[in-house]
Amino acid sequence: MDVEISRSEVEGEVVPPPSKSYTHRAFISSSLSRHSRVYNPLIAEDTIATLRCCMGIGARFYRSDHFEFFGCEGVNPGYFYVSNSGTTLRIFMGILSLSRGLSILDGDESIRRRPNLELAVALRNLGAYVSGFGNFSAPIFVGGILKGGEVEMKARSSQFISSLLFSLPLAKYDSILRVLDVKSKPYIDVTLHILEESKVKIERENLTFYIDGNQEYRLRRFKVPCDFSSVSYLISAGVLAGKVVIKNVYESRQGDVVIIDIVREMGGKVRWRKESGILIAERSELEGVEVDAGDIPDLVPTIAILGAVARGETLIYNAEHLRFKETDRIETIYRNLKSLGVDVKKRSDGLIVRGGEIEGGVVDSFGDHRIAMAFSVLGLVSRVKVRNAEVVNVSYPDFFEVLRDLGANIITK
Repeated sequence: MDVEISRSEVEGEVVPPPSKSYTHRAFISSSLSRHSRVYNPLIAEDTIATLRCCMGIGARFYRSDHFEFFGCEGVNPGYFYVSNSGTTLRIFMGILSLSRGLSILDGDESIRRRPNLELAVALRNLGAYVSGFGNFSAPIFVGGILKGGEVEMKARSSQFISSLLFSLPLAKYDSILRVLDVKSKPYIDVTLHILEESKVKIERENLTFYIDGNQEYRLRRFKVPCDFSSVSYLISAGVLAGKVVIKNVYESRQGDVVIIDIVREMGGKVRWRKESGILIAERSELEGVEVDAGDIPDLVPTIAILGAVARGETLIYNAEHLRFKETDRIETIYRNLKSLGVDVKKRSDGLIVRGGEIEGGVVDSFGDHRIAMAFSVLGLVSRVKVRNAEVVNVSYPDFFEVLRDLGANIITK
């Protein structure tokens, strides 16, 4: 599906989608607990992939105004297809290492390019069976039994750490996990939040985690907060093209909440009434900034498109881990900005974007939902055609309907 967005005035109220990161983790924890309820989860392609895997290990659930879960008594092995969801793949690598049978984890073309070497080595060192090819991109063969113990890891993805934090509490022995280096640390905080709600005991000293074995998951009830990655597109629409009132925006442990501070630093008019959960973003003149993207890989497409219209230069650095996301995001952002006539340079760890008038043109999502949404917003100040735009279904299925309701001129082909 191709979507063309042309210069528009936007105004209105919107409720952002629930957090994808929290939904994954709440579903998984519910599947390991006896009986739990999850309220306000995100239902999108990635989280549906997690639900399929939860059913695969033996959990049951039904849906009404919430999800009611009845957890698995043991972890069933099988064939698990994760679609495009790296979070699902990595966390279930750990979960399936608790099963005595052999399982296969597989995914789409993007997943089959994403490396998992450090996690595979750690699971092996902790007693699990893991087999694969090259850097352990899918398909991956996983079996038990994860025993626990001590392990050190230098992780290219925080999802590797989350995988161990989910699985080691169910191992036979106590464990110590020492993380030597990792990007995207706030996602570990989201994992720990869900584990706390599940009454799982983990002691933390900086990036060293002390984990008791033979624990029990006891999640009872969890309400998923809004997704700040998705909020970033709505804020951008407001500061670029009008006024957007975003409701149900309450604080959580998501690192992407810093988009509010970043946009303000750029000169954006953003007001957040935290107690009422109301965030207002209005058209603004923006200035370039420098952004350390080490903990916020999902915000980089948004920051890059804001930099494309800001006065001066926007430097995005410490972002080399973006090369291992759904796409090589440094490369795909660069190519799309170039195709729109933007002055942009690649660095090994990021981008330098010099703002100016946007010529407009054709870009490609390259199968990355965040690329599709960010560049669609850029169309509000020019004319941008986004190829393969249907990929927004991964995290924000009604994204284009929301933009239309706000007043965006959108043609779908």
